[in-house]
Amino acid sequence: MANLFATTVASAKPRDRDYKLSDGGGLYLLVRPNGTKLWRLNYRYLEKHRTLAFGA
Repeated sequence: MANLFATTVASAKPRDRDYKLSDGGGLYLLVRPNGTKLWRLNYRYLEKHRTLAFGA
């Protein structure tokens, strides 16, 4: 399992495409090309994959 530190999140720079910084267990930070950083969680419910968005 990887660790996401506050310094890693704060220093994440936008790239040409979306990319993810994962913390394991389905939690990740989505960094958009415009610089927006969004917290997301991938999980399974009733045998289906779902994504929960926590916001910026």
